[in-house]
Amino acid sequence: MQKKKTGGKIILATKTLVFMALMIALSIVLGKFLAINVTTMIRISLENLPILLAAIVLGPYKGAVVALTADLLGCILRGYEINPIVTIGCVTLAFLSGVIYRDMLMSPRKKLILSVGVGHLVGSVLIKTLGLASFYLSSYNMGFATLLGIRFVTYILTATIEIAIILFLLRSKAIRNQIAKFRR
Repeated sequence: MQKKKTGGKIILATKTLVFMALMIALSIVLGKFLAINVTTMIRISLENLPILLAAIVLGPYKGAVVALTADLLGCILRGYEINPIVTIGCVTLAFLSGVIYRDMLMSPRKKLILSVGVGHLVGSVLIKTLGLASFYLSSYNMGFATLLGIRFVTYILTATIEIAIILFLLRSKAIRNQIAKFRR
């Protein structure tokens, strides 16, 4: 695929590393610098868009690396406390999305909707909400069910926007040609 084997070590191709770095940088900018912070626990952003794109194009493992790196570097750059449960949620989002998109036998559009939907439901709504609740819920007059409901609605809207953007990108012949180079 995009790997070269030298002396028992596997090295990723330069174009794969550059694409991963670009998706990490985009995720950090969209999630940490261009996000709309409603409260400490509610932030509206498209930070997962590059993570989802990496998982769809490169597969679940590289997508998970992009998610892990983007979350940790973004927290460090913004001075946020690293929440390991939220980080696990980011990685889960990428991994599940990549696996579903890669392995499901259906049209690309249906695979995309299913992979983004399941990824967000498990990674963003369930796991990240647990992480946020464990760190911040005692500081707010809000129950876990309320937080879960708010985040569910937020991520339905976010996922819809991300699916539309990814579909738009995948319809471009130039982008499809570039993606095909990663899958050879």
